[in-house]
Amino acid sequence: MNQFYTAESVTEGHPDKLCDLIADSVLDDCLSHDALSRVACEVLATKGQVIVAGEITSLHEPQIPAIVRSVLRKVGYDPARYAVQCLIHKQSPDIAAGVDCSLEQRRGSLQDPVLRLGAGDQGVMVGYACSETPQMMPLPVVLAHRLAGCLTTARKSGMVRGLRPDGKAQVTVEYDEDGRPLRLDTVVLSAQHSPEKPADELFWELTDKVLAPALQALPPDEDTKILLNPSGRFVLGGPEADTGLTGRKLMVDSYGVFAPHGGGAFSGKDPTKVDRSAAYAARWVAKNVVAAGLATKCEVELAYAIGVAKPVSIMVDTFGTGTVADEKIVQAVEKVFDLTPAAIIRDLDLRKPIYRQLAAYGHMGREDLGVKWENTDRVDALKAAVAE
Repeated sequence: MNQFYTAESVTEGHPDKLCDLIADSVLDDCLSHDALSRVACEVLATKGQVIVAGEITSLHEPQIPAIVRSVLRKVGYDPARYAVQCLIHKQSPDIAAGVDCSLEQRRGSLQDPVLRLGAGDQGVMVGYACSETPQMMPLPVVLAHRLAGCLTTARKSGMVRGLRPDGKAQVTVEYDEDGRPLRLDTVVLSAQHSPEKPADELFWELTDKVLAPALQALPPDEDTKILLNPSGRFVLGGPEADTGLTGRKLMVDSYGVFAPHGGGAFSGKDPTKVDRSAAYAARWVAKNVVAAGLATKCEVELAYAIGVAKPVSIMVDTFGTGTVADEKIVQAVEKVFDLTPAAIIRDLDLRKPIYRQLAAYGHMGREDLGVKWENTDRVDALKAAVAE
């Protein structure tokens, strides 16, 4: 029996993504001046107001109102229409103590410098990879992000006039009985537009300038359902119409319905927060497992305790596609990858201001950005470890 899988994405002008962009812009500003900055930044955007709150401990004091205005302007909103409120304080000394001096160090069992840094919180992080696209991401996720990205490109380049920043995309792909993408079943695209834009003109321009380039990997067929602005009118959008908040697009940021999510958001958090860094590490592990030919699908689950360096659990599930037992892959992963927070930060180079570029259109599969968790640099080591 064929199955249907759906994924969604949103543009950088969507109110939730706007908040993620602001939070990661604050983080990048801190890291660009002080690589050891501790940042946990949350943002709420609503009609006429942006509220930035959280904990920042850094040698640099970010000029948050200026950062907010810059992001609003770059995305396509008028900064003059928004007041900015800042509610910032320093990281809790109790949390800082657990991060700076791990449980392993406090117990006197320190043998490796990477064990000094404890996890910044407890939590479960999930990584996923599959062989159905070159990026080793699920095809519906790739197509949804391409649609949202092409919509933004069409607006900013002027290819489609009358577009405004907010927008959403959704793609449903039909899979055959063997779990392979078969055809494009449904495409939904909602694009904010000016009140003067004729609906029929917008339809044909979106079809030609957005759908056509975005869906080249799996073009629509004669039975594909195309729903463009199905509400009929999308003039009022962004924070003026819908209050935005950081961390509300977790599945857009990761793998959609194809993998579970531990619940921790990414944006606005420095890499000592395993919500972010370990999620990247889990993706790195899963992608290397698939790239090594050990499975065609791989889910990696990592769990941490606050103040403890080593993960409390590592789980691998290859959904029956593994060439060796999942337990054997776990053993290989434990040998090849150091999954302590300090080692993850070191190996994935996470102290750099790289995060704003990730805030929209997905954190995973972003080979275009050169992020290190997309590298397949542990393939040979995994193969050797499994062969032992």
